[in-house]
Amino acid sequence: MILNQYNRKIMKFRIRFFVTSFTLIVISTIETLCHAQNSIIQTKFITDKATNTTAFPLVTVDKTAPLCYSSDDHKGVVRAITDLQADIERVTGKKPLLSTDSLPSGYTVIIGTLGKSKIIDRLVASGKLDADDVKGKWESFVITTVNKPVQGIDQALVIAGSDKRGTIYGIYELSEQLGVSPWYWWADVPAKKRNEAYILPGRYASGEPVVKYRGIFINDEEPCLGPWAREKFGGVNSKMYAHMFELILRLRGNYLWPAMWGKAFNEDDPENPRVADEYGIAMGTSHHEPMMRAQKEWTKRKDQIGNGQWNYATNEEDLRQFWEEGIQRNKDYDNLITMGMRGDGDRGMDDIGGMEANMKLLHRIIDDQRSILAGNINSDVTTIPQLWAIYTEVQDFYDAGFRPPEDVTLLFTDDNVGNIRRLPTAEDRKRSGGAGIYFHMDMNGGPFSYKWLNSNPLPKIWEQMNIAHEYGANRIWVANVGDLKPLEVPIEFFIRMAWNPEAMTKDKIADYQKQWAEREFGPQHAEEIADIVSKYAKYNNWRKPELLKPTTFSLVNYREAERVSAAWNDLVVRAEKLEKVIPEEQHDAFYELVLHPVRACANLNEMYIAAGRNALFASQGRASTNAEAQLVRELFARDAKISDYYNDTLAGGKWKHMMDQTHIGYTDWRSPEKNIMPGVVELNLSDTAGFGIAVEGSTVAWPGSEGKPILPTFDSFDPQRSYIEVFSRSTRPVRVESKADKPWITLSRGKAPGAGNDQRIWVKIDWEKAPIGEVQGSVSISDSVSSVTVNLTTVKATAKQKSEAKGSFGGLVDLIAFLAADATKNVPVNNVRWENIPDYGRGPSAMEVFPVTAETVVPPKQSPYLEYLVYFARAGEYKIELITSPTLDLLKGRGYGIAVSIDNQPPQVVSVFHPENPKEYKEVMPYFSHKYHKTVSDNARVMQFTQTVNKPGKHTLKLFMVDPTVAVQKIIIYNGELPDSYFGPPEKISRSE
Repeated sequence: MILNQYNRKIMKFRIRFFVTSFTLIVISTIETLCHAQNSIIQTKFITDKATNTTAFPLVTVDKTAPLCYSSDDHKGVVRAITDLQADIERVTGKKPLLSTDSLPSGYTVIIGTLGKSKIIDRLVASGKLDADDVKGKWESFVITTVNKPVQGIDQALVIAGSDKRGTIYGIYELSEQLGVSPWYWWADVPAKKRNEAYILPGRYASGEPVVKYRGIFINDEEPCLGPWAREKFGGVNSKMYAHMFELILRLRGNYLWPAMWGKAFNEDDPENPRVADEYGIAMGTSHHEPMMRAQKEWTKRKDQIGNGQWNYATNEEDLRQFWEEGIQRNKDYDNLITMGMRGDGDRGMDDIGGMEANMKLLHRIIDDQRSILAGNINSDVTTIPQLWAIYTEVQDFYDAGFRPPEDVTLLFTDDNVGNIRRLPTAEDRKRSGGAGIYFHMDMNGGPFSYKWLNSNPLPKIWEQMNIAHEYGANRIWVANVGDLKPLEVPIEFFIRMAWNPEAMTKDKIADYQKQWAEREFGPQHAEEIADIVSKYAKYNNWRKPELLKPTTFSLVNYREAERVSAAWNDLVVRAEKLEKVIPEEQHDAFYELVLHPVRACANLNEMYIAAGRNALFASQGRASTNAEAQLVRELFARDAKISDYYNDTLAGGKWKHMMDQTHIGYTDWRSPEKNIMPGVVELNLSDTAGFGIAVEGSTVAWPGSEGKPILPTFDSFDPQRSYIEVFSRSTRPVRVESKADKPWITLSRGKAPGAGNDQRIWVKIDWEKAPIGEVQGSVSISDSVSSVTVNLTTVKATAKQKSEAKGSFGGLVDLIAFLAADATKNVPVNNVRWENIPDYGRGPSAMEVFPVTAETVVPPKQSPYLEYLVYFARAGEYKIELITSPTLDLLKGRGYGIAVSIDNQPPQVVSVFHPENPKEYKEVMPYFSHKYHKTVSDNARVMQFTQTVNKPGKHTLKLFMVDPTVAVQKIIIYNGELPDSYFGPPEKISRSE
């Protein structure tokens, strides 16, 4: 950590650092307080005891320092000071006095804004307060202790801001360090109690935020936030928004696109814009609502505005008047104005005669809009913050060369599911208006909707926003967050990261999550809570809840559905165990942030898996089909009960309607009107049918099916067990005998997954006794009437094969899978290197090239590569699949390529995007194709290669960078056809023997 030295005079100090809970705790006495500017990790300057004789006594056993400010300061600052007063009382039970303009004797807190606070300005003028690193900065603050600042005051704690929000952030910094979570109201996190509070002597300076505008978009807010606000506040009004404004400021955000589904922020409650400005929130409107006008404002009066057409080519005069009224109404507030024009109701702009004509009209629209701004706000229109949102079809204009005036921020967007579509070119990065990102954590529309619970893992957000930052898209970051709840965790991460993206590295994400958990729930269970919260978002991103189907996870291959179910159920067990031991006052917050999403999502996944078993069992004639149908009904009913508890009981009913979002039964992007249970089948059972069997890897059952049941081949390099399931086909239970024909085939019994009484016979190979080479065997299942024989094959390595395969991945059955992070070698070239992104994607990590701005390299030119030792049992042609991130072609013309080779063969280059081939390009681009929809639904892309292995044995596989931003998660190598599954074969570790 780089420490900023304040060297007006040399000070000696001894320090030890210990990182915890978003802070760098200063344990020993310090004479000055240092801080890495813009760091997410903050210096902790509050202690419970006066361990230092010069520590400032904010709250003691019998006294609380008054809060002093100038009456001339911003109203938003004065309001935030009253929040601090309430926060101190929440934490200590003692309420400090407020003092205006005059300074009480003794110890006092002085709060104010440079140039607005007479008190602060006097301290600067007298040399008592050094404001050199704050003055003239954007949203910056300093917190420092000053001895004898004026006559009669022994010591002061000073919070000084460069501007209104800078001062407010300094106030909330003190509140958070005292023990008040930014989510104290929105997630019912209780304040951390303490009897006393002392401020360590020294100086803390925030520095400027890197991303200038950091905020959220409330969207898709029906049927949750809208009904909740109407019931609790009488509408989506200033009373509700006041809580939202405060939250954004406590998170160090500053920007909001307000709710817009049938809502007009400025007209529904005229107090809304005034209150926003008073709090200190910069307001905007969404990507299709230009000039501070909500769509609702147009729809409710369009019949009275000219011909009523939202088309500048046919209704110019009336649209200009409509926009000018909006600017006149909001001109005195802090706004970031959306420019340009899309079609009516979030659709594409009407075509007036092709791309050239449309672009010419768009230029005229923006020129006319800027003339409105110049005539109503400032004749120098370049001083007015503006953006042009490059959303969906608008990207066609951008790609065709359209650019607004250079002071207008280019707001690039993702594909609605967290994959950025385009980033600024080197030329774009020279624009004075810069560039930004509109990002989705919630969506209603194409390619699919997801609005229920959080499915945004932090490593995925980090990976995309880090790329955005590195390519210069850091003027505006705004995220679509739906109803706000229940996206508390990703919202805070997104805004905190925006303060200084370089301080939030990929290797700090886990620590960040732990520190968040410690802040909300204390240190005792922070690590466990952080892991649970991280995993539930990760599992939800395997397949978003709204996209789940009974067929999503394989029931017969790789025990995939069982592993998914076990992963979710493990989280439930862990969360419910914690619920029993956390303090009672934390239960509401714990339920909202941890237990509810885990319990609800686990239940949902279990319901779909049970529905899949029901269909499979019905096709096999299992008597347990009916038990599965009943289980689906029970889990569907339990889903409703979980939501009802959240709505009606949690926090005394505070969040009624917040869990009204339907999430079961999607058939396209439209939300079903009500949750629809997956269809189930019931069988009419006789009392005479016998038993049946099914085997791993097959959906059919015997007796009654063609062919013979065969288990997947057993491989001594991968000593897994397999199974045979035995079930009744009647109302009667079955009693069968199982017998292996070889002594080295071992059998054991257990219950099969599901609600019925089906049995699972585990088949395992005793490799010490099994013969070398490929050998056949069988297991017979019989009762007094019939018998079924299940065949199997084992392949045991020779001593030579074992020796050759040492230290490599591979097997004896031509199916190999391993993690990209498990490379034998990682070779950089010219400071470009592959690095691990922990916890990214489906598995434990992914490998991506850094810096992400590296230039494209096409073989045979040298590029960084990963190397793996792979053992092949046979020569031949092999398919190689790379499971990568679904990242898009961020720069036009770049193909998202990577190269693969075995041994010294020429690298084979595969690129996903081929702009020189419009037909092929269209097949993989957003909104156009099945390929794209499958990629983003799976949250993974499969890139396929073909390589030849000329002889059995150990070989070298290399992955070469062609383009950066390709995150490789997993490598699968096979000869033939892969069994059907969602994740593919489980990865293995390299052989050590």
